[in-house]
Amino acid sequence: MKKLNKWTLFTLLTILALLVSACSEKDSSKDGEVKGDEKVVINVAYGNQPGEPIDQLAKKWKELAEEKSEGKLELVLYPSSQLGSEKDVVEQAIMGNNVVIFTGYDFLMDYVPDVGILTAPYLTEDFDDLLYLTTTDWFKEQTEKLNTEGIDIVTTNTIYGKRQLMTTEPVLTPNDLKGMKIRVPNNQMYIKSFEALGAVPTPMPLADLYTALQQGLIDGAENPLPVLKGSKMNEIAKHLSLTEHTKIMSPWIAGTAFMESLPEDLVKILKESGDEAGEYAKAITDQESETVLAEFEAEGIEIHEVDLKPFKEAAKSVYTSFPDWTPNLYETIQQLIEEKK
Repeated sequence: MKKLNKWTLFTLLTILALLVSACSEKDSSKDGEVKGDEKVVINVAYGNQPGEPIDQLAKKWKELAEEKSEGKLELVLYPSSQLGSEKDVVEQAIMGNNVVIFTGYDFLMDYVPDVGILTAPYLTEDFDDLLYLTTTDWFKEQTEKLNTEGIDIVTTNTIYGKRQLMTTEPVLTPNDLKGMKIRVPNNQMYIKSFEALGAVPTPMPLADLYTALQQGLIDGAENPLPVLKGSKMNEIAKHLSLTEHTKIMSPWIAGTAFMESLPEDLVKILKESGDEAGEYAKAITDQESETVLAEFEAEGIEIHEVDLKPFKEAAKSVYTSFPDWTPNLYETIQQLIEEKK
């Protein structure tokens, strides 16, 4: 190999120094931070199918965020668990990936146990009480604890709906659930809730529900009506029990590290447009639920308006099933709701 002469070496060193200087200027802020003039691409992940209310909400959010940011934010939507299971994508977010995911407080209780009570069965009488809880000092404490776990709540303003039960055999009381395999999300809240109701909870991703029902691996599933229809449950399970066992509002979350890497103005736009999209979708969720119920009735699904008292009584044991919860957590929540009134 020929030796480099001193002028060639000098030229190479000069070029290298300029490159280092340029990189240094580009990253003059902290490592990985997005500068204000850079376009930010955010992957938005959710398990629901195209056309469902959550999908319509996500599309509205994409539109609003991109419009309000004048194109500096680009939201890329991934419905139907395309990026992986809910648990996997939450982990991706914590690791700092550029992802926002629709999840549940029941999933987040793996990181901050008390927050899971927001998805406990028969906690409140209406959605207004649930949404009110997110404005309290108690909830602020929970979000601060989530931040220390690497989780940032982007918006709390999404109503997922009243969860109902759809099965291959009629269910009128908790006794009818004994031995029935019911698909539930893969978290302890739903597992313990359906154990309390007498069923055999069977965790699996929402995307696997139809095949599992078709193959007889499960006897039914629970979810809001538009989600049950989106999963095509009605093609196989012909009994719908209006248990309303859980009223669900759900958060969209991102990793704290990722959110901290964004300019403050884009964070503000992302959160405000998310809240606005949630408001937009509330009427859609209500209307879709009514429409699906009418469609189910028209196609011959047997709809059972059950007595809720036995279900509520059976569900009470859930509130003493989590030793990691703060003592008297249920009483604390009920007191907060009373103070609102």
